Amino acid sequence: MTERWQKLRHDHRVVWLVYIALAMLLVALPFLTGAALGRGWVRILDFTLLYVMLALGLNIVVGYAGLLDLGYIAFYAVGAYLYALLASPHFGLHLPFWALLPMGAGIAGLFGILLGAPTLRLRGDYLAIVTLGFGEIIRIFLNNLNAPINITNGPQGVNLIDPIAFGGFSFSQTHTFFGASFPGIYTYYYLFLALALLIIFVSLRLQNSRIGRAWVAIREDEVAAEAMGINTRNIKLLAFAMGASFAGISGGLFAGFQGFISPESFNLFESIIVLCMIVLGGMGNIAGVILGAVLLTIFPEALRYIGDLQSYLFGHIVVDAADLRMLIFGLALVLIMVFRPAGLLPSVRRRHEFGSDASVLAQEQASLYDTRR
Repeated sequence: MTERWQKLRHDHRVVWLVYIALAMLLVALPFLTGAALGRGWVRILDFTLLYVMLALGLNIVVGYAGLLDLGYIAFYAVGAYLYALLASPHFGLHLPFWALLPMGAGIAGLFGILLGAPTLRLRGDYLAIVTLGFGEIIRIFLNNLNAPINITNGPQGVNLIDPIAFGGFSFSQTHTFFGASFPGIYTYYYLFLALALLIIFVSLRLQNSRIGRAWVAIREDEVAAEAMGINTRNIKLLAFAMGASFAGISGGLFAGFQGFISPESFNLFESIIVLCMIVLGGMGNIAGVILGAVLLTIFPEALRYIGDLQSYLFGHIVVDAADLRMLIFGLALVLIMVFRPAGLLPSVRRRHEFGSDASVLAQEQASLYDTRR
């Protein structure tokens, strides 16, 4: 069975059929979801794609370079507020989407370098504490920069943000193509899907590049990587900048999609959730990160129906639905970390790290330096 599965995996016709089927499913997914569960779940699909982009950005910092960042949501906030302030009546500016999105990625990348520069010599818990503080500083600044000059509108947030539009085509309006009606949340889905696929492509290219291998070398042993001639300072700064730029893109999309943002949307819990997506799915593995983002976005929303289920079974709510929802959510994370510590779809390296002694021995015997014939 295993040999047959290996042959199917290497059969190009089978691979292309899988890709075509997956592409057709992704195209039809909002219509299938809307027909079966309602448009509210299509909106959840939109947020799922935003979290996929966020998780892929953090995967560069944590999964590839091994730099524990607990303030990653700050870059998300930078991209969101840049879009909101420059595309709303707050400053009277209404810059176009095509200019704001790359601008948000660049400014967020600059903030990533500003965070990474003073933390180059920190590792482990110390780096986590510093990045956590950075995330809280950004949130507090956003919450208080409304006096003496009102820049961020403080805790009231920014409202009436321009919806995403490109060349006169507004993604918030309903459009008709070939006789089919596409509501705003559907067109947003396709826009987010296209950008998510672009970020996946960039991540794949980075993973297999010289820079990606340098990030892995730093993650495994920074001293050895530096001894081999890797400029660890520049490579770590590049990891912070690349991860932050992905978050800036996602933040700009979030602001245009939501139409309103406030500092409460960028708290520490959001950073923890994005980090959980990476750990749950499989740190350093792009497919695992996507799976973790999908599960941790959809699973908590599905648990909102626990209250209705209790009413149906017992005639009344036995345990508060919100508390029970978080209890089940936390228990699921604990169980997965106990029985699948490397994640649901771990990379080959992490699978060997968490595997048995036999798997480690097999890896050593298959080493590149094994010259046996």
